[in-house]
Amino acid sequence: MSSMIKILVVDDDPDIIEILRYNLSLAGYQVKTAFNGKEAVKKAKLFLPEIILLDIMMPEMDGIEACTQIKSLPSLNKTMIIFLSARSEDFTQIAAFDAGGDDYISKPVKPKILLRKIRSVVKRIHSSVNENTRIELDNIVIDRNEYLVKIDNNNIKLPRKEFELFFLLASKPRKVFTRDEIMSKVWGINVVVGDRTIDVHIRKLREKIGGNFLKTVKGVGYKFELL
Repeated sequence: MSSMIKILVVDDDPDIIEILRYNLSLAGYQVKTAFNGKEAVKKAKLFLPEIILLDIMMPEMDGIEACTQIKSLPSLNKTMIIFLSARSEDFTQIAAFDAGGDDYISKPVKPKILLRKIRSVVKRIHSSVNENTRIELDNIVIDRNEYLVKIDNNNIKLPRKEFELFFLLASKPRKVFTRDEIMSKVWGINVVVGDRTIDVHIRKLREKIGGNFLKTVKGVGYKFELL
């Protein structure tokens, strides 16, 4: 299975590039490398990787901008992007996820942890084929193929993590999703993010979709309810 997966590794540090390339190649993945965001966008268009390991702080174009550009391309909008960064502040992680990132690994990267993370992402890639892709509830349509929300025929574009969070909650109206469930299903079981990450994304969703669909269940989590 791993030999079918293509991975683009992007970092401005040649030593990190070589360590990651060596370990991923040894595990059977097809690997190409880039040293900045601009080069990453160019190579991603040609290579069409399933996974991109993307450093945040780089010259010419940083990882956040590179991720935004890559995710805007129809041929790459389902590519899984794992950010690499020595910075661990909540706002950095939130910016990474808002740009379309799917996961986050703090530096220094340990090969065993990286390979475990990659295997987890590969499982998500293969399992996502069988997931429901569309939810229709009264005046709301949530389409995973287009990452688009329609409310009263008005299109609402959401960043990937906000969309996945909304899709999850709307997939089972009135069910209370615990914070642990949300973190596991939207961010992944191995992702470590700040305690406020879910709250920030809920607040942004409420601002964008309007209404009062997202209910807080104090001390437990969140649920979706139609008005």
